[in-house]
Amino acid sequence: MAVKIRLNRMGAKKHPFYRIVVADSRAPRDGRFIEIVGNYDSTKEPAVVNVDEEKVLGWLQKGAQPTDTVRSLLSHKGIMAKFDALKHAKKQEK
Repeated sequence: MAVKIRLNRMGAKKHPFYRIVVADSRAPRDGRFIEIVGNYDSTKEPAVVNVDEEKVLGWLQKGAQPTDTVRSLLSHKGIMAKFDALKHAKKQEK
C-alpha cells in the first residue's frame, strides 16, 4: 500500500482551505484518509500553514511520500531538512 501525504480540500465554494492528510494513494482526494497532520489556508495573506511536526516526521520515516505541493510546504517549515538530517544520522549509526 502506497501512503501519501497530501492536501484535502475543505471549505465553501470559492473559499477553500486545505487539510494536510496521510492517505492511501488509491483513495479519492477528498475521501478516506488515515490521519490529519496539519492544515493550510492559502486565502490568507501570508498563507497560514500549521503542521504537527512529530506526526509528519513519523509518517515520513515509515515511508509516506509527500506530494509536490506538500513537499514545498514542509520545506518552507524546515521539516524536510530535519527529516534529511534524521536519515543521515541513521545511516551513520550503521
